[in-house]
Amino acid sequence: MLAGLLCVVLSALMLLTAADLPPYGSDTAPTVNEVAQRYVEQGTQETGAVNTVAGMILDYRAFDTLGESFVLFTAMCAVTILLNRSGKRRWLRQPDMVDYASDPIVAPMCRFLIPVILVFGIYILLNGHLSPGGGFSGGAIMGAGLILYLNAFGFKRTERFFTFTTFKIVSCVALSFYALSKAYSFFTGANHLPSIITTGTPGMIFSAGLIPYLNIAVGLVVCCTMYAFYTLFRKGDM
Repeated sequence: MLAGLLCVVLSALMLLTAADLPPYGSDTAPTVNEVAQRYVEQGTQETGAVNTVAGMILDYRAFDTLGESFVLFTAMCAVTILLNRSGKRRWLRQPDMVDYASDPIVAPMCRFLIPVILVFGIYILLNGHLSPGGGFSGGAIMGAGLILYLNAFGFKRTERFFTFTTFKIVSCVALSFYALSKAYSFFTGANHLPSIITTGTPGMIFSAGLIPYLNIAVGLVVCCTMYAFYTLFRKGDM
């Protein structure tokens, strides 16, 4: 009864707050301020990113995105602790449910599709500062490619290039690079110090300062986390 009463009170407060908000698109809306105007008018000039969204989440608000990446890493640690009770050695060593590697239809199609999926994911990853995409979407596509490879060819072949050690190294290196590079960027910017990082020429693949490299770091974390989530939840309590 107390929990139900609390839900009713919170719901009433949220509804009253929503009813008091200005209409969508109104000039008095809190979102219509100098911050959004700065992003739109000077975002490309200041960040070098043609994609304003990438410039916003990986430059102006880069530490927010770092927090989101750490949330993924923390969730992966929690899942590993809960579902990997048998130990690290069996983290990915599970019996394959179906052998598709010798299937005359599935195996050839996967050999054709998996490279296409991975290349497309890399393209989305590297062009996040120029067009819609970036680390989260590109990493998700590459993670889907790894999951397809796992289902088609089994754990033994996948372990040749991706193990628990691989996950730890890639995730830790990517997150550390993100944190250190943006700490340097924010430190120089906040103190009006010269920086060796330039925005480059907007529209070029090597432009937008650190944004392309931060996209790569985020993409690697997302890719590894997706694959690890799948393997551990597929394992269950076996």
